[in-house]
Amino acid sequence: MKANVTVEYAGNQYEENDIIQKIKDAWLAAGKKIKDIKSLNIYIKPEETAAYYVINGEDSGCITL
Repeated sequence: MKANVTVEYAGNQYEENDIIQKIKDAWLAAGKKIKDIKSLNIYIKPEETAAYYVINGEDSGCITL
């Protein structure tokens, strides 16, 4: 089964794949490798136009949606 997640808020749409890609880009910009990501938890806060994330249970950050 393939699933897509879209968050709609205040007339904006945020696609799951776009959010994950931005997190990967931030991870790479920090000098880390994609293959090192074992787990990814994402907390979407559309009212802040942000998504917070935790990678491998220890590295955390925030991206702008």
